[in-house]
Amino acid sequence: MAQEPPLTAAEKAKVTLLTARMCKRSLAGEDVDLSDLQRKVERILDTAAKRAESQ
Repeated sequence: MAQEPPLTAAEKAKVTLLTARMCKRSLAGEDVDLSDLQRKVERILDTAAKRAESQ
């Protein structure tokens, strides 16, 4: 499994909020689209990875 980059407190809070929203949407059914929230989480992780590389 790939190692995740270190996240700031704000990034952790955003990922937690987005994960909770994904869980809430998934309760509505299997046909619900989660791709927009997944892209936001991936963007946060990509930003954290770039920050970790530059340090």
